[in-house]
Amino acid sequence: MDAFFRCLTYPHTTAVVFRRTYQELEDTDIKEAKASYPRKLATYNAGRHEFRLVNGSQILFRHCENEADRFNYSGIEIQFLYFDELTSFEQSIYDFLKTRLRAKKSLGVTPIVRSASNPGNIGHGWVKKMFVDAGPYMSIQTQEIYSEALHKAKKIRTQYIPALATENPFITEDYIFQLETKPEALRRALLNGDWDSFEGQVFTEFKNDPAHYADRLWTHVIEPFPIPLDWPRYMSFDHGYTKPFSVGWWAIDPQGRAYRYREWYGCKPRQANVGLMLTPQQIADGIIARQQDEMNNNVYIDAIADPAIFDKSRGDSVADQMGPHPPKPGIMFRKGDHTRLAGLMQVHERLRFDPDGKPMMYVFNTCQDFIRTIPTLPYSQTKPEDVDTDAEDHIFDDVRYFCMSRPITPIKKAKPEPKPYDPFTR
Repeated sequence: MDAFFRCLTYPHTTAVVFRRTYQELEDTDIKEAKASYPRKLATYNAGRHEFRLVNGSQILFRHCENEADRFNYSGIEIQFLYFDELTSFEQSIYDFLKTRLRAKKSLGVTPIVRSASNPGNIGHGWVKKMFVDAGPYMSIQTQEIYSEALHKAKKIRTQYIPALATENPFITEDYIFQLETKPEALRRALLNGDWDSFEGQVFTEFKNDPAHYADRLWTHVIEPFPIPLDWPRYMSFDHGYTKPFSVGWWAIDPQGRAYRYREWYGCKPRQANVGLMLTPQQIADGIIARQQDEMNNNVYIDAIADPAIFDKSRGDSVADQMGPHPPKPGIMFRKGDHTRLAGLMQVHERLRFDPDGKPMMYVFNTCQDFIRTIPTLPYSQTKPEDVDTDAEDHIFDDVRYFCMSRPITPIKKAKPEPKPYDPFTR
């Protein structure tokens, strides 16, 4: 109804409601609009999926199923932009459609964006970062943008408003009781609005508990500490150009436990899943600059990478371009094991806590992109046992290359001692 009241208040304005598919629009948003908009004030055109209001305003219902579909709206002018189930969209779609926001001075309106969503889906990570993690809920967060063309700055505002199922006046108690019976992750997401847990979450075992950063119990994230020079070191690499690349540095303690002590994530600031578009040589130079401490201490780093960087079918491989070219130094990689499901299982094994609350993988709290992306990864809808490759999975890829280079045996659970049969006990 927000779109209806805004368009009714401001004549000759345009509101657009987006969902991933037209079927979703028909099943939810359009159905609700037909039942709610007064027919004397709004007329629906089923062929065009839009309402025309008596004051000349219009409310359009549009889909954006694929990233390329966003360009279908290059010429539209939108005053009021709405996204339903925002986490079903990539950030690139959200950012592009926001560029369609504009208003003639004669309209007397300030363009706005309004979104609604449940936790989960491929956009969970960037939506959580942009809204949920930006600050305390209900608080208004401001960001200053400077225009070099206009030579002045402007502040934009965002706000996260949590809404629980129990606050919805249109649903019955039966629905709440149904949610109470669902699996824990789904129940916490839909009933409690918990953005740290959602249905289809891959790494449900990942824990980030600041209260235990120091003692390292029942948490994967810990405080940094000086790493002994005699601990073996590894570096894992997942290449990307338009998508982010990921580099992780690892150390192994005498018990075989892995510590991710440094990372370099090649992602544009405030743009989830968008690469820096650096050349292989530029990435190699950045890696060398970041591991100067190890080089100064003559510490050997075993470098592992996605086997795809060794492909020479189109000329020099990425691995060749990143390698040494005397007198210029470079990085010598060995091929990682690309087996996806085995790699996923190794990551799970590393994250598993032992009975004392210690995992086989720790992450320094300075590795913020690992901490941001790993717990937000969903399972694929087409390959239910695998991570959704449309999500921001690049750090996961570098992690599994490392894990497959040092596979560990699954922790065996002790079998209970068999008890003699007693017919008088249950």
